[in-house]
Amino acid sequence: MQAAEIELKFPVTDPSSLESRLTQLGFHLDTPRTFEHNTLYDTPTRDLRARREILRIRQYGALCTVTHKRQPVDEATDAAARYKVRIETETIVADGPALAEIFRSLGYVPVFVYEKFRTEWSYPVSTEVTAHLVLDETPIGTFAELEGPPAWIDDTLVRLGVDHTSCTTDSYGKLFLDWKQRTASTAEYLTFAEVAAPALLHR
Repeated sequence: MQAAEIELKFPVTDPSSLESRLTQLGFHLDTPRTFEHNTLYDTPTRDLRARREILRIRQYGALCTVTHKRQPVDEATDAAARYKVRIETETIVADGPALAEIFRSLGYVPVFVYEKFRTEWSYPVSTEVTAHLVLDETPIGTFAELEGPPAWIDDTLVRLGVDHTSCTTDSYGKLFLDWKQRTASTAEYLTFAEVAAPALLHR
């Protein structure tokens, strides 16, 4: 399936309080807190990164998906300036390790790994449109990600009392690099094994 993805992240200091607020605002819990493992693939010369594309295999609980993301052809829009906008093609796969081996055979190698615990919520914007909020507990902090029409994102931020200036369009890879710079960490990947976050693992 291919679709335009419009999203915005913001940091969350109190996940339990946020989730209580979501229920009050009419959000529906789709998937309870579930462990997620992601591997990004690229050529050894980082050809995909140069084109601002990603190729990812994700294991989310028992579900495995492969995703390709790219920039929209026309980036000169108001949405592109204020939100993270990508064209996403994604499908479920039966055997993640087999697909990873195919990628390697084609010259794509693992270049980044990141993990989190994700909780998925949805909101009916209209009879045709359903928006989403995901709560991601990562080894470097907890973030919420709103995905839906720009007007809905802005309205939801107001309803949640979140200042738009605290939001970010950065990927988890970029957030991880910024965190490494601030902390002088030598961690190579954004995983619970490399970044100490024992409280999240035992919640």
